[in-house]
Order: sequence, then structure tokens, then C-alpha cells
Amino acid sequence: MRVLVVHCHPVPESFCAALRDTALQVLKDAGHDTRLIDLYAEKFDPVMGCEERRSYNDHAPTDPALGPHIEALGWAEAIVFVYPTWWYGLPAMLKGWLDRVWALDVVFELDKNGGKIRPLLTHIRKIAVVTTCGAPRWWSHVVGHPGRRTVLRGIRALCGWRCRTLFLAHYRMDQSTPASRAAYLKKVEAKLSAF
Repeated sequence: MRVLVVHCHPVPESFCAALRDTALQVLKDAGHDTRLIDLYAEKFDPVMGCEERRSYNDHAPTDPALGPHIEALGWAEAIVFVYPTWWYGLPAMLKGWLDRVWALDVVFELDKNGGKIRPLLTHIRKIAVVTTCGAPRWWSHVVGHPGRRTVLRGIRALCGWRCRTLFLAHYRMDQSTPASRAAYLKKVEAKLSAF
């Protein structure tokens, strides 16, 4: 399977980087063909400009910097998102990537008459999230887990109708220990191997 790993963390030696590396290794060991998009490492510009927004509902993005990202979505059969959960949601960099790349004529078509959306990523059969979260699990559920819902509901809706999902989170990351982090890495290995 062709798996796109999308990593978003500004610190190269972060625990999220260890999660990225673990995910890539597990997927390669399982025989999958992988590609990595490392948003901070490549200095992706998450800001949608004025003209880009004005033409958003008219055609696919024309910024040449987005071309490799659009091509990677067309190539992928599965996507693994690796990021920290900040303020219960996606980091701004990752949200900007979704805003700019997951666009009209890339991931959906828009019926001009009724405004109905038709998904274009029907070749994507699996989506996984590997994240860290400072809040405890119970509080994340109380506030509605917006990041989880964005990816596993909103993004998934643009993929194959039988698209399987997986959500893994290390909660209370701010109070984590070497033991809790090691256990989470093992859990990521096991779940991604089976996924």
C-alpha cells in the first residue's frame, strides 16, 4: 500500500519526531511504500493569500509550491497524520496545509447548481492519526475533540466510503514520563502494524 505520512511539529528532536520515525519504520517493515511530508522541515507556507481565497471556489490551487502536495494526495492509498494536539485541535501549520491543499478539484468537486460536494480521494482507504495531547482523555472528550473530528470525520468524508480510521493519542503529554512515552511508541508500532 502507498502510505503518505504527514508530520507537523516545529522541533526536530520532539517526541512527535520519534512518533514520525516509528510510523515510517513500521510501515516500511510491513512492506508499504511510504512518502513523508514534513511541513515544518520544508517550511510550508500555511497562509492562504487574498487572491488564492478569491479563486478558491473556482478552480484547483495554482501555486506551484502546492503541486508536490497535490501529487502526493493522488499517489496515496492511506494517510498517517503525526502531530501534537494544541488547544484541542490541529496545529496552525497543519490546518493551513488542509486549507490550501485539500481544495476544489483536488479533493472534492462542487456541484455549481446545488452546492453538493463530491469526494475525489476515493482511492484513499485508510486514515490514521498519531498525536500527543496535554489534556487528559476525559477533558478532551468534554470539549469535543475538535482535531479528531476534523480528520476522522471531515477529512475522511472526502475519501473512499469504506475508509478505515485509527486514532492514537498520548494524553497528559505535559506530565509524561520516559515509561509512558515508551509504552505509547510500542502502542503505535502495534496498532500501525495491524492497521
